[in-house]
This record gives sequence, structure tokens and C-alpha cells, in this order.
Amino acid sequence: MAYQIIDGVRVWGTPDPGAMSQAKTCAEHGNVLQALLMADHHKGYSQPIGGVVAYDGQISPSGVGYDIACGNKAVRTNLMAADVKSSLPSIMDAIARKVSFGVGRVNSEKVDHPLFDDPDWNVYNAIGKQEHDKLKALAHSQLGTVGSGNHYVDLFEEKATGRLWIANHFGSRGFGHKTASGFLNLAAGREFLGKAPGESMDQPPVLLDLDSELGDMYERAMKLAGRYAYAGRDYVIGQVLSILSAQADFEVHNHHNFAWRERHDGKEAVVVRKGATPSAPGQLGFIGGSMGDISVIVRGKATDENRDSFYSTVHGAGRIMSRTQAAGKMNWKTRTRAGGQISAEAMKEAVDAYDVELRGAGTDESPFVYRKLQDVLDAHSGTIEVLHVLKPIGVCMAGADEFDPYKD
Repeated sequence: MAYQIIDGVRVWGTPDPGAMSQAKTCAEHGNVLQALLMADHHKGYSQPIGGVVAYDGQISPSGVGYDIACGNKAVRTNLMAADVKSSLPSIMDAIARKVSFGVGRVNSEKVDHPLFDDPDWNVYNAIGKQEHDKLKALAHSQLGTVGSGNHYVDLFEEKATGRLWIANHFGSRGFGHKTASGFLNLAAGREFLGKAPGESMDQPPVLLDLDSELGDMYERAMKLAGRYAYAGRDYVIGQVLSILSAQADFEVHNHHNFAWRERHDGKEAVVVRKGATPSAPGQLGFIGGSMGDISVIVRGKATDENRDSFYSTVHGAGRIMSRTQAAGKMNWKTRTRAGGQISAEAMKEAVDAYDVELRGAGTDESPFVYRKLQDVLDAHSGTIEVLHVLKPIGVCMAGADEFDPYKD
């Protein structure tokens, strides 16, 4: 097997001390069946990113995290990448104008969707009318917006065929963030919309019994946020297809911050994946690299190792440098940064060398701050097979120095 067992935690790749400590803390609290670390793991809030914890009858709002249902959608278009390369700068300009990127953005085109008639909105009514109305209005205004941080809309050329692909990465935006913080508040005896005190990144997980009223409400709210994230990613892919005058003939769509009820070794388990992609045998997934690296479409294998992983794999390359290390500390009064290890010039040289048309993004998202994707894929070669290798040709993100509270 390609994984190690360290203090009971199954670990793929090279163990990171901070993430290992968090994983061990998670393994020691609640009805834990197994704790695992994927090869792209690094520290997160409470449960590490790239961390998977399987519970018996419990769910963890801190484990799912603040960006409920963050994930990816990727589609293969009917175009060849060569068809668009001569007009790529204008296409990326159009994507940057048409798609709403950035902190707290609302969609310039109000999106109506059957989701807003979903009966699970009653969860928020049970908490209070103010909470229901505020979150529903926020969700309505932000449906189809991408946010900031590591969230993006990319164009890719498939290496083997030259086909043009589109992919995006984001989650449930402010609605998901306020849902997560609200249930963490309720679990601590605070008001849903109250201000939470500053808490340690290394605090133990917050756990809710699924057969409790609060656990049931959180699961319903989480699933609603999941449907919301799917609707948003669908909408943005549709916008880009429209810009390209293209159609999609194949798609892959996954969450990687979520909790699923699954059966493992004949037992029902609640599998909480934070920054980890489901990889059941035959299941397709998109795994994104940095803007200077490949991304891939993968399929889960029917192997003992994949079963041992609780059918989980990486969601990306994994950070090796924090945002502050890369870009420096931000002075919000002057909106300047100082002390960063990555210069804008070095980032531009790297992106130009990889022949990528870039819009937005700061040095904290440069290729230097991520592992090489192939390294983490190799660590999971016993669990997934790579079906399509994609090279980025256009990357669009929010502008530099945008902090996004709606990500984990």
C-alpha cells in the first residue's frame, strides 16, 4: 500500500506536521471510524485541508468548513483549443467582464432558480424569520458569482486531443459561510447570526449527532448549500459556453468540502471530506493544479487501497507556502503589502513561460506556492487513474489583494 499509518491516521504523501497534528486531534474526538490525510494535505481550520474523517452517526460543521460544497465543474467543449488561441486575450477579457469575481460580489444579472423554492429553506425559518430572509436574499444576490482566493474560471487544452475544456472552482459563497458560522454558533450556545469569538485553527472538531435536532438541521442546510453551489457552477459554465459560442459534450462535477452518508465495510458512515475528492470505483473527478501546471480528469479504481482511502483522493496540488509568506503582510489602510517571498515579476515570468493568458490573481496564487500536481497524483496511483490531462491556456481570478471570507 502507498499510505502510511501514523498514530492511527492513514497518510498518503509526505506528512505535514501541522496537518498531522490536526488529523490526530480529529481522530481523538467523537465516534471516529477512521481519519485520513490525502497527499495534498495542509493545515486548515480544525480539520486539515486534504483531511477525511469518517464518523458513526455524527457530522462535523467545522470539518466541512466555511466554504460548504466548494468544488469544481469541468466540461469538454465541441471546440479545439487551436480554434480560440488567436482570440484568447479578448475571450479572457470577456470572461473577466461577464463573470462576477471578488469579495462580496453580487451578480449583475439576477439569477432566478427553482432552488429558491426548495423546502429545506424551512430550516432557516425554524431558526428565525430574520435569519431566513437575510440568508435567502444573500444567496439570491450571489448565485453565479465566483469569489476570490483560489477560486477561478479556466480554459484548458487537452494534451492528447487538443480539445478545449472549461473548468471552475468555487462553493456556496456568503450563504454557505454564514450557514457554517451560524451552526457553529448554535452548537456553542450563541445566536445564529452572532459574532463568534476568535478561535484556534487547532481546536477540536465541532460534532453534531445526526439524530439530534441540530444535527438534522445542519445536514439539511449543508445539502441545500450543496445544491446552491452546483447551481452556481452550472450557471458560470453556461456563461463561458455562451462567450465561446460552444456546446459541452462531457462534464464532471464534484464537491470537495462536504459530508456524505456512505457504506464502508458494511457499515453506514458519515464521511467528512475537506479538500478531498470522492473517488468511488468508476466515479469521475476533476483535480486542479496551479496556473502553471496540469489539471486532470480522474476515475476511481476498484482496489483495496481505494477502499482503505474511504474512496477519497486529492482535490488539488496542495499549498506549500501560505498566502502571507507568498504575498507579504497586507496593510489595509494603504492597501500595500510588504515582506512577500514571491514578486509580481517572478510570477509573470512563470505564467508567461507556461503560455497562460492570465486575468486577475495575486502572487499568493502563483505556481510557486503549490506542489507539482503529478507528485500528489503519483501518491494516489493505486486509487485513481488519469483519463484526461489538461493544460491551462487561460486563467481568470479575482484581482490581487482580495481576501475572500467565503473560502476555507
